[in-house]
Amino acid sequence: MLTEIGAQIERITYCNEENGYTIARARVKGRHDLVTIVGTLFSVSAGEVLKLEGQWDNHPKFGEQFRVVSYQSVVPATAKGIEKYLGSGLVKGIGPIMAKRLVSKFGSEILQIIETNIQKLHEVEGIGSKRIEMIRTAWDAQKEIREVMLFLQGHGVTPAYGAKIFKQYGKESIKVVRDNPYRLATDIFGIGFITADKIAEKLDIPKESLMRVEAGILYVLHQLSEEGHVCYPYEPLLEECGKVLGVGKDTVISAFEKIVSDKRIIIEGCSRAGELEI
Repeated sequence: MLTEIGAQIERITYCNEENGYTIARARVKGRHDLVTIVGTLFSVSAGEVLKLEGQWDNHPKFGEQFRVVSYQSVVPATAKGIEKYLGSGLVKGIGPIMAKRLVSKFGSEILQIIETNIQKLHEVEGIGSKRIEMIRTAWDAQKEIREVMLFLQGHGVTPAYGAKIFKQYGKESIKVVRDNPYRLATDIFGIGFITADKIAEKLDIPKESLMRVEAGILYVLHQLSEEGHVCYPYEPLLEECGKVLGVGKDTVISAFEKIVSDKRIIIEGCSRAGELEI
């Protein structure tokens, strides 16, 4: 059973920038000592407040730790928390000293000011137009990451896959997944048709959708080739696709013809009557 906890990251012990795998120490309500958090935490920093879902386990070497399954960034509620959050290096252009000045000037309103009225930062000593632009760029980038990860996790994508998707598509991630989640099966290593299909279901894409059936046919053909087939009878192929996808034969035929016309598969001939080379 998964457990939900709130945590504020104190420090990042290890972070793999390729896949987002992170080991961090965090403060958790009800715990006197810092807690070890492990899992895919893409682009998080010290001071950040997270809502985590996962499981406690006991590592034979490192002891108790919380293994993250999903997470959501939460805006710090206190001035002290915001100061730590901004001073963590998360936002380029704001270090610990500048974070202290900003919070001293604007209090807990500072995050809203950065979001909606960033020019007010001119009121703080040491901040000019160049630094404001740097802060704006970094803030927007972090906002993009948070929005993408929140969207993906809301549609059943694990943080590990979310990190891969963001690495591949960047700020276009949400648009790509909404437009055609089956692209993930070909573009992202480790995400196959089954995973993409679950995401599509969360997006309310109909079972009979042409994009789904096309992707499903390619999946079935790939599975058959993995089993060692170099050709396969056409009618049984249609039946197998219909069974796997839960759609009628006519729907499969329409999608199959579209794939052939788009030259995503090429029929070169038959070794025996009624069989396709795949």
